[in-house]
Amino acid sequence: MNIEQVASLERGQKLPLQRDVEAIAIPFGKTETLAEDSVVSVMQAKGSSVSVGHEGRLYLVEGRNLDALGLESLPRPTLHEDASEEEIEQFVWDQLRTCFDPEIPVNIVDLGLVYGCRIERLISGERMVTIRMTLTAPGCGMGDVIAADARNKILGAPQINKVHTEIVFSPPWSRDMMSDEAKLELGMF
Repeated sequence: MNIEQVASLERGQKLPLQRDVEAIAIPFGKTETLAEDSVVSVMQAKGSSVSVGHEGRLYLVEGRNLDALGLESLPRPTLHEDASEEEIEQFVWDQLRTCFDPEIPVNIVDLGLVYGCRIERLISGERMVTIRMTLTAPGCGMGDVIAADARNKILGAPQINKVHTEIVFSPPWSRDMMSDEAKLELGMF
């Protein structure tokens, strides 16, 4: 199973859960357990995660838990132990490009939501990533879900010990911040 196979899932496709699975509740960002034998509906399958509907609520199932949907799990992304600073930064950006607003089929980088990413060494010797990002609207409830997804993916690198996501609204997001690919995907040209 790879990311392209995840994307081949169809919206509305029904999948019975093969085991209990921890999923991120949308828009709350809290982890909840969905029970084995429950049937979920695919809402969006992008990147390495699948958004599903269950009993009138939305959840995000991460790639490492796709076996609960009857698919092959995706390994948690990681880096080799002696990765350079440039490789670590590229890893962070690559992982951010696998994060999607569960309601929009464009990754958060191309959508223009990520304003910046800083990687720094703490006094303790630990490496912390700070992501400065925004949402498409101040009232958007997806911030916690997107932040949890990004944090879980970035923490797959043994060189990264902490991830802090800072949600800001200045400057406010506008469609001009989107990449041309994102505008094309959303039919905004």
